Amino acid sequence: MERIPTGIAELDEKISGGYPKSKAMLITGAPGTGKTIFGLHFLHKGCTDGRKCMLIATEEMPEDIIIEAGMLGLDLQPYVDSGQLIIDRVLEMRTENTKIAAQFGAGFEVTEMDILERVQSVPDDVEVVVIDNMGVFALDLNLKEFRNKIDTINLTLSGKGCTTLFIMDETAYELTHMLAEYSVYGSIKLMIKENPYTGMRERYLDIPKMRSTDISLELSVFDITSGGIIFRKSKKAI
Repeated sequence: MERIPTGIAELDEKISGGYPKSKAMLITGAPGTGKTIFGLHFLHKGCTDGRKCMLIATEEMPEDIIIEAGMLGLDLQPYVDSGQLIIDRVLEMRTENTKIAAQFGAGFEVTEMDILERVQSVPDDVEVVVIDNMGVFALDLNLKEFRNKIDTINLTLSGKGCTTLFIMDETAYELTHMLAEYSVYGSIKLMIKENPYTGMRERYLDIPKMRSTDISLELSVFDITSGGIIFRKSKKAI
């Protein structure tokens, strides 16, 4: 199976060279675990390899995302300027909808932002897609609606040939009974825990699922540095 590099060499080694091409991966975790940074690495690597990429940003302004990436040594601005990286400004659209609803009162109905519509509008030449954060679109849906929607999004993007990262916050992931796990080809769980042997809080990565891939069940320890995600060996991983 062809692989698309993650942008993190140590992670590529753990999953046979990268994310399976044209498949959807899920990254979950609590705030501060590094979910967005994993997405930025993937986008930056995709762009440097000449792939057309797209970020559907539901929680941050594009300008803030570009600044954050630059601070990690992942300069995305040239790719945005050239059009190789498209950033869909979903947060601003959601905010504008909220303002309109507040202006006209409770009786005025505003059409909710539909993630499926955003996905269907992804250009045909896009090869790499990151949706950050899927949880925004999950909280107003019942479980059946959410499962149907994420399955449809997955099939739509796979049909376009996109290799996709679904980034989802831990709260929404648990509230939706972890249903997203069943829809995707592989999943990565990020966490922050205290190492009982050292008493220090550390960031851990777990790969509970990755089809067509020989994976280890051992937790991996990583740091967020000025150069982005760096994995390190832990003699006493929990």
